[in-house]
Amino acid sequence: MTSSITDAGVKAAIAAIADESATAEEKIQMLIEMAQGFQKKPKTSQDLRNALGLFYRAYEMCGEDYPLLKARAKVGMAGSLQMIPDADSQLLLQARADYEEALPILQQFAIPEEVAEAQMNLGLVLQSLVPYNLARITDSIHAYHEALRVFTWQEYPQEYAILYNNIAIAYLSMPMTAERESLRQGLAVQSFEVALEHITLIDHPREYAMLQNNLGNALQYLASTHPVENNLRAIAAYDEALKVRNSKDTPLEYANTISNKANALFNLPDNIEKPELGNPQNLLKAKAYYQAAWQIFTEHEQIEQAEIVGKALQDVEAEIQAFALH
Repeated sequence: MTSSITDAGVKAAIAAIADESATAEEKIQMLIEMAQGFQKKPKTSQDLRNALGLFYRAYEMCGEDYPLLKARAKVGMAGSLQMIPDADSQLLLQARADYEEALPILQQFAIPEEVAEAQMNLGLVLQSLVPYNLARITDSIHAYHEALRVFTWQEYPQEYAILYNNIAIAYLSMPMTAERESLRQGLAVQSFEVALEHITLIDHPREYAMLQNNLGNALQYLASTHPVENNLRAIAAYDEALKVRNSKDTPLEYANTISNKANALFNLPDNIEKPELGNPQNLLKAKAYYQAAWQIFTEHEQIEQAEIVGKALQDVEAEIQAFALH
């Protein structure tokens, strides 16, 4: 059914271009708007390919007469390429080239928000190209910082939170020598903490929970001489996230956070003062969290996550058995 609606949309767009009464500029605008419609809620990758085709057609029609519309068509093409599921390095390289072509024109003619959004998306493309050794993570971080000049916490809290989250994740993915590992992780933790100075539980609960959950993850895996202290801080961060996330309204996010909390409990002694006594109580808590998370992931057909949590559940049960035998 969707394909016929999709095809009808494309046909309508083509008919609109053939319409004698519309000016060239109006036709280009129409094409861009229709393409954005496909891009906003794509049901299949075909929708994204249709969007790509319409943006390209708009781009072709611009010639040299409509630089801003031409840049917008390029940004649209880049966004569509970026959204194609399992986009390979070729598509991402094309998206990067499109953003880099559009940005100088946007900087000249567009409003700051439009420029910042393109920089934010360029940062994501660069970050996705790093594993292929086709971009540097520092360039990705630079693009995010450029976007932050516009997306301040006062005016754009949601974008601000996402940008800092992306910056932290970028730091965590930086290849560094073992000696500098703690620097990289420290920068990530710092990025989350900077964002959390302004993103509050009351005003921005969703972004707050995302940042706290990811801060917990960064703390938990800090290469540090204070693992117990970091795990306690991580658990406190997960508890903050769980003030927002629950099994009813946000089941998958909730399952994610409780399985992360279980990971931290797995490695935490019951009594900080007497670590030699082990952690049978925390292991039981971890087991309960893993079970709840496994059930949610399974119900929502998140097969990969269910498998990871299932494996953790086996590990925690083995530890509990070992304690019982002592």
